[in-house]
Amino acid sequence: MTKHARLYTEMVTTGALLHGDVRRHLVFDGAEHPVALQLGGSDPAELAQCTRLGQDWGYDEINLNCGCPSDRVQNGRFGACLMAEASLVRDCVAAMVDVASVPITVKHRIGIDHQESYGELCDFVGTVADGGCQVFLVHARKAWLQGLSPKQNREIPPLNYEWVYQLKKDFPALTIVINGGIDSLEACQQHLQAVDGVMLGRAAYQRPWLLSQVDPLLFNEPSPVHRRHQVIDAYAAYIERMLARETEHGLRLNHMTRHVLGLFQGEVGGKQFRRMLSEQAHRPGSDQRVLLQAAPNRRLAGS
Repeated sequence: MTKHARLYTEMVTTGALLHGDVRRHLVFDGAEHPVALQLGGSDPAELAQCTRLGQDWGYDEINLNCGCPSDRVQNGRFGACLMAEASLVRDCVAAMVDVASVPITVKHRIGIDHQESYGELCDFVGTVADGGCQVFLVHARKAWLQGLSPKQNREIPPLNYEWVYQLKKDFPALTIVINGGIDSLEACQQHLQAVDGVMLGRAAYQRPWLLSQVDPLLFNEPSPVHRRHQVIDAYAAYIERMLARETEHGLRLNHMTRHVLGLFQGEVGGKQFRRMLSEQAHRPGSDQRVLLQAAPNRRLAGS
């Protein structure tokens, strides 16, 4: 649906890569470029090792997560709690930069718990930039490490876009990407007047068809697709490729179809599409034919 938007993986911990199934965590398809590997960790040497792995697997960027607030992540001393340890993040970034030929970036919040001032946010960004990071993806909410769940941390702390805008003014040489509560491409266009990039999360996941307008609206290039059924056909071919080579690593159809449940949202047949995928994609032996059969009639859907 877009050839220019950059896709970020889910956070993969350094331990999972160094002691687990590397292929299961890192394999991706060439159609997904440009794609960034998002790492979770706080040991500079381990992050450097994982950066090398990410490069070897062909990722276009390696991102260090300093924004996830879950208890499990905190217990591992990574994610949002690292915002209290800017010097450690700097050292992690420096170790990653030393072995990298692709950009090393950091995703973070505007603060955590006791951090109440814009000055503390500036100190964090300035310190981490000294380690060689030039790109900061800023979720414009604080994270409360105690008392709020990860879901609540995406919704309850108030958004403060002005602080992110001010970061760009105070660090004009850095690339500042804004994240949090952005639900339309029109909103993206407004934010891009003040910052360098926009990250979409739930909006792109819940209504993936909006990605079809990213290239014309934000990059001034034609959209690769004009109808949802073009996406279905291309995704079915992708699923066939992935199932052919990754089934032995535990990949199943529902691992992929769950990401397109919202493709026909608001369209005729959209509810039946979601229901059929939810009911059938998890069954043993299910393949791309389930997706093709679930897609609404092309003529009725008008898409």
